[in-house]
Amino acid sequence: MRAIPAVHHPDYTFPLPVHHPFPMQKFQLLRQHLGALGDSLAWHNPELIPLAAMKRVHDPDYITAFVEGQFDQPTQRRSGFPWSEALVRRVRLETGGTLLGARLALDHGLALNAAGGTHHAHAAFPSGYCLINDLAIVAMELLYRSEVQRVLIIDLDVHQGDGTARLLAHEPRAFTFSMHAGRNFPARKAESDEDIALESGIADEAYLAVIHRAIPRLIQSVKPDLVIYDAGVDVHAADRLGHLALTDAGLRARDAAVIEQVTRAGVPLLAVIGGGYDRDTEALVARHALVFEEAVRISEEIRLY
Repeated sequence: MRAIPAVHHPDYTFPLPVHHPFPMQKFQLLRQHLGALGDSLAWHNPELIPLAAMKRVHDPDYITAFVEGQFDQPTQRRSGFPWSEALVRRVRLETGGTLLGARLALDHGLALNAAGGTHHAHAAFPSGYCLINDLAIVAMELLYRSEVQRVLIIDLDVHQGDGTARLLAHEPRAFTFSMHAGRNFPARKAESDEDIALESGIADEAYLAVIHRAIPRLIQSVKPDLVIYDAGVDVHAADRLGHLALTDAGLRARDAAVIEQVTRAGVPLLAVIGGGYDRDTEALVARHALVFEEAVRISEEIRLY
């Protein structure tokens, strides 16, 4: 079996102030954790996303202010991060990682980025720890360069992908699907091409039943050349920012359902890890690793490689 392409960069992690609530170390720890999969994953380092790709989706003045350190204090508070050059580098590498992962998926059928899913970033402002929207930027970059004709974004983070929905609202070749907790951030929801708002407290069985109905229908109706899957683990019952009640087994079954149904349909799939905010970092990293583990298992079963 050939190894599945996976993307990571050491600078996905950089120091934050003590007691900062964002679990920045999870990216470094996830890469270490995934070492247990050995030669099943082939690791690739991304490059910085080009400024032109960022400005194709976001307001050019916003991108200039971000890159050059011109964010005022209210903007920094809204982003969730104090501005630094390391933050700019991290964000551009993460988005470059999603672009590299998408191209690897197009070449190999399946790929993963050990970061990504910054779906709350809007055209001219950050939100919810998201400064630029890697999902929208990558979709538009691939469409702009005619590398694909149709992109389907399957966003299963517990929070609605409001930024992605708004940034791609006028692009008919990109279809946005968000399945999220209805009574959770953001308070003001956007309108994705399709939204499924779940009741708080939904657990494995009911959640998985929705997934098993939705994914085949989306593939059949959208007919994408590429699926980008935001595999956020903040749907877990223990996550401090989620309102749902999935278990580890439910998360594994969810990731397996998406990967298997998309790849068996012959559609290239890129998975990004999305959100996860449990203060138990070891447990959080293990949950993010599930999508990698299921990708390896399923690719062996269907002989994707």
